[in-house]
Formats: sequence, structure tokens, C-alpha cells
Amino acid sequence: MPAYSDTLEWYDGVPGCWPAIPIKHGFRLIGSGTTPPTSEARFYDGTVPWVNTSELRENIVLSTEKALTIEALHEFAALRAYPAGTVLFAMYGATIGRVAILGVPATVNQAVCALAAPSRFTSRFAFYGLQASREFLAACSSGGGQPNLNAEKVREHKLPCPDLQTQRAIADYLDRETARLDALVAAKERVLGLLAEKRRSLITRAVTRGLDPRAPLRDSGIPWLGMIPAHWEVVRLRFLTHRIEQGWSPQAENREPDEQEWGVLKLNAVNKGRFHDSAAKALPPNIEPVTGLEVHAGDFLLTRSNTPALVGDVCFVEVTRPHLMLCDLIYRLALRVELVEGRFLAHFLSLPIGRRQVESDARGTSASMVKIAQEHIKDWLTPLPPVDEQEAIVKHLTKELMPIQRIVRATERTIVLLKERRAVLIAAAVTRQLELKESLA
Repeated sequence: MPAYSDTLEWYDGVPGCWPAIPIKHGFRLIGSGTTPPTSEARFYDGTVPWVNTSELRENIVLSTEKALTIEALHEFAALRAYPAGTVLFAMYGATIGRVAILGVPATVNQAVCALAAPSRFTSRFAFYGLQASREFLAACSSGGGQPNLNAEKVREHKLPCPDLQTQRAIADYLDRETARLDALVAAKERVLGLLAEKRRSLITRAVTRGLDPRAPLRDSGIPWLGMIPAHWEVVRLRFLTHRIEQGWSPQAENREPDEQEWGVLKLNAVNKGRFHDSAAKALPPNIEPVTGLEVHAGDFLLTRSNTPALVGDVCFVEVTRPHLMLCDLIYRLALRVELVEGRFLAHFLSLPIGRRQVESDARGTSASMVKIAQEHIKDWLTPLPPVDEQEAIVKHLTKELMPIQRIVRATERTIVLLKERRAVLIAAAVTRQLELKESLA
């Protein structure tokens, strides 16, 4: 085994015969791009592919959602058509550290760093090296809600630099092995899709038609809801709630609170119909908690602000640890429990048919973040059987969904393990912790 030297900050060691060099010494052209004003139609719907960070998925980019015109390239000096083979790296936001390789010539936006004209690195080896060091690079970012890396930090970032023949051999090996692992992940994700569809079908049937297939039906009078059992009602939420409360978001510490500490829920505490009490930040000792905002078992929560796909997510709190406060991005609906069972309502509002109202009422000045007003929530409609029938439906669904959820959890664990295996494999190969069958110099 070769002697190791401490040449990489992001890995324990690299063989001494593989020097680590800054990325700027391995590519002759390093740049970025820009976003022409979206209000100017003459800059868009052209023939020049334009890449944004959401299209960087450890992939080869062959097509893009948007394309710019030649006029845009002439108008903006920051725009450049990078050649196929250029390595792309996301510098901003939630996608920070994601990478891709251009399969066609393209421009990029200002959040993408482009590494072109390789010299001492091959594009594919750098592509894998950046994946191996993603967590380290993300940790070097600055900013709170929108972390970012500037291009200079990327330029100075060091990667192992074996000879080009060795780099090609490593990239060939990783192409094969990651493709195999990615195929396994894709197969597992298809299973999750089928399970989600089965779950959705079971819930839809139960909360819109009930458990008795012989029950007579009537037209609900709501086009998107259609037929419902004849003895059911369709009711606005204002008649099913005592009040709607909004939380509070003081400046909290960026860590999960200890069991006896007070904490403030994060927005993702309500996620896809489930409540996660671990998604919280610790309240500093010098800030007095608002005890009236403490979350309790039996609460019905709804997110008031998020992306269009996630806003209005709901959950019924089955259990929770103590001393957690609502944040200001989450509403609590105080339900009239003599009329509505919280889990029944959560099932309905989580369905696509229930979310139609959410999506219709979401408002915002940006396409990426929207909000829902309390008055809109009060006007939402729900099918409503007698409360004892709601309870029977909830009990039935709990029993039917339990085995599906067990399979989902097992499948999700397998996906996590496969992705971890992929990351470990890449890191081992690019740092020569892994001896390949191919002869490496």
C-alpha cells in the first residue's frame, strides 16, 4: 500500500503518488452565466440550451427546460456557450454541490459554475471527484437560508490528480458501477411509486365513498368531488373548526432541542401527512416560550407557506415530545371533534382531490414560495360522514395501510443504503482507497 500524505482536507488521505491540485490548475476555462430578464420574451424560446441548478442531478445534460436566443448571448457578456464535456457544479441553495456534464453545448445561469477545456483533469474524473467532496464543499458555503459558494472557492478546491490514463480507467469503472447502483435505486423508487398509488387508491375510495359498496350515492354538487354516499354531507371547514392559530418563530439555535428543552418546529415537521417532532430548533434559554403554542397529541396542523407543491400539507399529531412550539409557517386548526375526526380530514386534504382547493387558493409574489390565508382555509370543502362512520373509516385505513407502510419503510432504507454505497464507492475510487481490477499507474 502506498504511503499516504495529508493533501486533501475533505478526505483522510491520498496516496503520495497522486498529487492533489486545485481545480483551477486542471481546467483552462472556469466560468458561470446569468439569467436574462424573464420579462423579455426575445431572450427565451431560442435554440441555445440554458442550464439551471435543478437540472444538475449527477447526470449528462442532453436537453434543458429552457433555451435562450442568439440575441441573448449577444446582449449579455456573462453568457457563454460552453462545449459538450463541460463539468457543471451548483453553487447556490438546496442544490449546492450537485454536478452534471454537458452532453451538448449550452449556456448556464449564475448559480452554475462551469469547468471547461480540461487539461490535467478529465471531465469525468472531476465529475466524480466533485461528487466525492460534495459535503465538504457544502460546508464551506456561506449564507443562511440561501447558502452559496463563490466560483473562487470552487477554483481553489483540491482534487486528487493521477495521470490521465488512470483517471479514465477510474471513470470507466465508476460509470459501470454507479449505473448498476442507479438502476437498483430506480427500481426501488418505482416500487415506492406503485405503493403510493395503491395507498392513494385505498384512501380515495374510503374517504369519498365510504366502506359500504352498497350504500346509495348522490351527486355532491361539487364537480371535482362527484358522487358521495347519499347520507353524507359536504361541509366548509369554517363549520368544523373553533379557530385557526398561527405559530411564532423567534430566533432559534440551529440544533435539535434536548428532550427537556423548548424548541420551535421547522416547516418540514409537517411532511406528506406525517408529523416529525425531531424537525425542530432549540429555543435559546433567554427567550420565554409561549406555552399556549405548545403542540399536543390530537392537534391538526397545516403548513401556511411553502413551495406550491408542498404548501397546505397537513397532518394529525398522533404523538409528540413535550415543549415544542408551532412556528409561524404552520397553522393549528382547533377542530370541532364532535363533528370531524382529525385523521379523516387529514386523509382527505392529503389527496390530490382535496389539494385542488389548496393549489387554487395559494398566493405568492414568487413561483417558488406561496402562502395560504386563513379565510381561504375556512372555505375549503370536505365530504363529511357521521362522526362514528369517520372513526370506522380511519380504523379501516389504519389496518389496511400498515403493511404498505412497512414495505415503504423497508424500501426507503434500501434506497438509503444503495445511495450510501454509491457515495462510498466514488470516494474510494477517486482517492485510490479502492484497488481496481484495471491496472492503475
